[in-house]
Amino acid sequence: MSNGRRAAIHPAPDAGLDDMPEPLLSMLQSCRLCPRACGRNRLAGETGFCGAGALPRVALASLHHWEEPCISGARGSGTVFFSHCNLRCVFCQNHDISHGGSGKDLTVPELAQVFLRLAQKGAHNINLVTPAHFLPQVASAIRLAKDQGLAIPIVYNTNAYELPESLARLEGLVDVYLPDLKYHSERAAGRYSSARDYFAQATRAILEMHRQVGPARFSPDGLMTRGVLIRHLVLPGHADDSKRVLDWIRANLPRDTYVSVMSQYVPVHLAAKHPEINRRLTQDEYEEVLDHFDEIGLENGFMQDPSSQDSSFTPKFDLSGLEGLGQLGK
Repeated sequence: MSNGRRAAIHPAPDAGLDDMPEPLLSMLQSCRLCPRACGRNRLAGETGFCGAGALPRVALASLHHWEEPCISGARGSGTVFFSHCNLRCVFCQNHDISHGGSGKDLTVPELAQVFLRLAQKGAHNINLVTPAHFLPQVASAIRLAKDQGLAIPIVYNTNAYELPESLARLEGLVDVYLPDLKYHSERAAGRYSSARDYFAQATRAILEMHRQVGPARFSPDGLMTRGVLIRHLVLPGHADDSKRVLDWIRANLPRDTYVSVMSQYVPVHLAAKHPEINRRLTQDEYEEVLDHFDEIGLENGFMQDPSSQDSSFTPKFDLSGLEGLGQLGK
């Protein structure tokens, strides 16, 4: 019979999670980190929709020069690409790692070392790419790295299919939130990312992000050091949906919120199964969305050149930056 106390959680000695405080560790015991709420015991080797296990899996850690200028700067953003994902985007450029799950399993101290290595290479920030399903481990690694001298901003680069109560664990640890806001339409979100409730969940998450970090702040050389920068990828044939996304931003966040309206869509992965998006975005479609941005009074944003519609910008997930760390995931 239970005595009303929560039993201590003791991961296996080789689990690599010994540096995690119990409140964060317990989040993996019945995983409800994201709206999927799978309830799997990841500490016991169970996996849910995203496929992630107990250890954070990483496919690449490198200086990246193709983010927004206020993120990449002159020396590059210290990107850490996590494997697995809680969405199933049919056009995902990173599908080898997001759907395929290739990468190296790292302990929390090893993940902290990855952050410190990138800082030593001159990264302007640590850019955590698709980290939601490893949020407790990432939070622990950030604290550990900061204890060891990490002093550059932390950028949380997310698809935004997250829960505010999970994101609350990051308060005081993340400086810049870089969320997507992919869709307004439930139909599009279900058809292309297997998440009909995407808009409802992502908007709640973005409001929590803004609550934590507030308005954008910049260094003297133009790098974002705090705030929220929302990304929206315009899909072929979906300009009206993009305009509804911008309308929500204008109605629910300060008009000076930074928005990156992206034209880089390339029909890769499973896009060929959906004829309506199995083509590139036209310039007219893109400019229609940019015109709407101006018409509704949004003030700050980034746009892309048509040359961004090139799959060569997709990183090579060759485990660079992970030398001597972790084990190849199974």
